[in-house]
Amino acid sequence: MDDELVAALSRDQHLVIYGSSKQGKTSVRKYHLKDDEYIVATCSNRWNLGQLNSTILKQAGYTVVLTEKRAASGNYKIQASTKISAKLFGKGLEGSIGGEGGRQHTDELTTAPLELDPFDVNDVIWALKEIGFDKWIVLEDFHYLPEETQKDFAVALKAFHESSSFTFIVVGVWLQENRLVQFNGDLSGRITTINADKWLRSELEEAIDLGEKKLDIKFDSSFRETLLNSCYDSIYVVQESCLQACIKNGIHETQRVIRTVDVADTANAIIKEVVDKQSARFSDFLTNFAVGFGQTDLEMYRWLLVPLVAASTDMLESGLQYRYIRRKLSRVHPRGSSLNAGNVTQALKGVASLQVQQGVKPLVLDYDQSLKRLNIVDRSFLIWLVQQDKEDLLDLIDVPLSVLESMGSEEEEEE
Repeated sequence: MDDELVAALSRDQHLVIYGSSKQGKTSVRKYHLKDDEYIVATCSNRWNLGQLNSTILKQAGYTVVLTEKRAASGNYKIQASTKISAKLFGKGLEGSIGGEGGRQHTDELTTAPLELDPFDVNDVIWALKEIGFDKWIVLEDFHYLPEETQKDFAVALKAFHESSSFTFIVVGVWLQENRLVQFNGDLSGRITTINADKWLRSELEEAIDLGEKKLDIKFDSSFRETLLNSCYDSIYVVQESCLQACIKNGIHETQRVIRTVDVADTANAIIKEVVDKQSARFSDFLTNFAVGFGQTDLEMYRWLLVPLVAASTDMLESGLQYRYIRRKLSRVHPRGSSLNAGNVTQALKGVASLQVQQGVKPLVLDYDQSLKRLNIVDRSFLIWLVQQDKEDLLDLIDVPLSVLESMGSEEEEEE
């Protein structure tokens, strides 16, 4: 992933870093870019395109004030002003900033406010050019933006590519490689994607090795093996489990001599302990998600959780295909086989929006519309889910236990 990012930063393209939560997306960006090389706008679930652009201008150094004037688009304009450092010689400028003759004086001057339409990408580009802006623009938590705002920005991103040298790094929680291209096909060939979700076993081993060297410790080989086999490629679970193993062995600092961390018999227990710390959050997620956007006759979001409960571990890892979900719902939903396919599709498309509305952070589920696949994008939830009793989960989401019989005794294989 590091090599991919370094190569991507040298291209004249926007960069999208995507993957599950807590997989190192932000860390890898911070590691390869210096603090003075970029600005960061952390996205909100309440922003429209104008608010996103206004935040970018603020982070670039502008003071932004909403005006009463409307642009041709019908949206309110903003006034953007900024301070610039100026080296002055001789007497003051406009009587406000002065200096003794022949001496150089540095001060800040406030520029005349620019009147802009924050929804017009051309105005934003012009404003950034006015101050000689030359940094990367990082959009963190892009997945929290309303879908309409994501689509609007995908259109604006093409203009940034063609009309300026400004480059964006978009960071989001999803497993869909071409998410922005799906929103705007014109971005094809104009963005580079980095999959931060994909941690090879060798990379996870390297992370453990680095920790051992820093602390002068050696993890028991059995513990390492069990951890790597049971972490579902989650760097977060690996790091937290190693931390807990150290704490249990009284290791809180670098050792004077190399010390073996012997926790072989409790490796699975430590992993469970790490995941169970989020048990309350995951339980709340399930109960709230089941309610959906409000009470409806079909209660689609409650029933969408049933195929999730029924799925095998392998299927949960790879994502649930639409046809599998439809097959399960035709067996267990009160409408049975007469359940409209459009209702299922519409509910799946709203999975991310529902979590954003409910304030779920980080996201747990995401639907890949191009591959028609429901993905778990929080690997801690995946581990927690496979450890739970199916009857307890159904009871939690208020689904009759008789549904277990309807789901079938054997896991369905995907075609």
